[in-house]
Amino acid sequence: MIFCQATFWQLIWTQLVQTSGLEWFGTITGFICVYLAARQHILNWPVAILSVLAYVVIFYRYKLYGDALLQLYFLGTCVYGWYYWVRRKQQHQKPIVSLGKTEYLMVVTAIVILSFGLGAFLDKFTDTDVPYIDGTCTAISFVAQLLMTRKVLQNWILWIVVDICYIPLFLYKNLALTAVLYTLYLGLATIGYLDWRRSWKQTA
Repeated sequence: MIFCQATFWQLIWTQLVQTSGLEWFGTITGFICVYLAARQHILNWPVAILSVLAYVVIFYRYKLYGDALLQLYFLGTCVYGWYYWVRRKQQHQKPIVSLGKTEYLMVVTAIVILSFGLGAFLDKFTDTDVPYIDGTCTAISFVAQLLMTRKVLQNWILWIVVDICYIPLFLYKNLALTAVLYTLYLGLATIGYLDWRRSWKQTA
């Protein structure tokens, strides 16, 4: 067991040493944007754009095509989210909303359909070796990002789930620094959920 643990951490260290400058940039800006989002700070959107642009290139290079396409979607939602948060602030509307039972069912259904659809597409038309895992993570992230732009509380629950899935995937793809980033994301998503839930209760 000790030998296995030593080998695991040695692998992580080797991957970190070989990490590119672009991945470092994407990681640092990614961490900052999630931290700002958890604090409901509007600057999370422009910082997120920088991280997104870096990860478009990174994921494409590592044949995570679903996630590469997801970054392009993120780019659009970052612009929209930035606009929407500014507008909501100007209108002094309730900043955070929560899903009802019917909306929960719609979200789960959308994720299941998108996961299978994207997985099948990636399996047939790309050379990725993780089509359905990539498709599922992409689908969950897709829906989570949409909910975040609308300031829906449950976006953080989806981010927690997808972060747990992404960590072993990135280790498998030799993206150790990104795996570390998503471990930090997991903690920030948990904090974000608790903070947003507290704010939502105060205004509900």
